Amino acid sequence: LQKRKRQRVLNQGELDAMQYHAKVRKLLWEGTSQLVQEGLRSGFLRRATAEPGPGGSAASRQAGCGLAELCAMAKQLPAGDEDDHPAVCVLGEEPTLAELDLLSCVTENRSERARVVVLMGQQYLVPPKSSFLLSDVSRLQPLLSYKKKYGVIVVDPPWENKSVKRSNRYSHLSPWEIKQIPVPALAASHCLVVTWVTNRQKHLRFVKEELYPHWSVKTLAEWHWVKITRAGEFVFPLDSLHKKPYEVLVLGRVQGDSEETLRRSEDVLPVPEHKLIVSVPCSLHSHKPPLAGTL
Repeated sequence: LQKRKRQRVLNQGELDAMQYHAKVRKLLWEGTSQLVQEGLRSGFLRRATAEPGPGGSAASRQAGCGLAELCAMAKQLPAGDEDDHPAVCVLGEEPTLAELDLLSCVTENRSERARVVVLMGQQYLVPPKSSFLLSDVSRLQPLLSYKKKYGVIVVDPPWENKSVKRSNRYSHLSPWEIKQIPVPALAASHCLVVTWVTNRQKHLRFVKEELYPHWSVKTLAEWHWVKITRAGEFVFPLDSLHKKPYEVLVLGRVQGDSEETLRRSEDVLPVPEHKLIVSVPCSLHSHKPPLAGTL
């Protein structure tokens, strides 16, 4: 006689995830189906007999940028004195700035044309009228000294999970460390804050119940990013118990004092309660779709 396999009891986190999935499933299925049909009609998507999985081919992975390596380089920089370095490095006509200079200050392109910077032997285009700080999250003082406020802040925290621990692909941040990110100091009045969240309900509750109140941000909406293949199929089965083909974006707005809120309320565009972003994910690990045309 064959011994019957004992059924595993789901833990609370898995039960919460199933309940959340049941709530959003119809919305995701119907919305994705409509957008996929439109993509097939317009030629953006094509039915195919075989294609590489969500990780892409080995060639495409090797051809990607070395963002993880750049961040690792920034992490190895000696702490030093913040006063030893200028807060801003302005790009000129030629890519002459040393790598260490680019990693210790806000790099700014003030011109009307794109500029080229060279990091670890790779060329990167910096868009016109733009700036960036490439830094470990513990070294944001140059950005604070830059004294600019931002109308939109997108946060993609390295959430702790078992897969990250096993792969050792990148370090994670604890909830306490995520709360220390100085969003209030960088946010303009009524700044829109967008946070990428994994499918763990523990993380979703943390953002809405702890993180946003800590940053004086009011939660406005939950949007979803659905990941599909070039053939229009979900990258993972929609009802998979192990990995879902979607991620969550939690949108909120920084709250000012009541008088300012009344004065500025007419100038602030409303945030839709829900939006669905459907796209083929980048082959580089954890890269999110651009949101400039969506927000």
